[in-house]
Amino acid sequence: TMTIQNGENIVDVHVRSGVYSSDTIFDYSRGYVATRLFSRNACFILKINKKSIPKLQEIGRLAFERQTMKKIYSPNKVWVQFQSGHSMFGRLKDWLIYGRPIEQLCAGLPLYQ
Repeated sequence: TMTIQNGENIVDVHVRSGVYSSDTIFDYSRGYVATRLFSRNACFILKINKKSIPKLQEIGRLAFERQTMKKIYSPNKVWVQFQSGHSMFGRLKDWLIYGRPIEQLCAGLPLYQ
């Protein structure tokens, strides 16, 4: 499921797929995306690259296209591959940078940037 909060410039994406379940927050105000993978009990954070991540206004349209078409072709599909590196637990300074929504999603989990 996807929730778009235009007033806060935030998109919440919830994937419920058993062991592959995840929650993702796109925080366009702060410029970060955070994904919490439940199977790994970890949170991955990346800076929004405006060339590869769709604009907030496009996400709703892309979701509608995906719902209504069996096969969708869009040059704006985003595939991200994370490589495990050094993890850290969020410090106060990190949460000031990432913002409250990402803190609520990732607090207490190892963070991979």
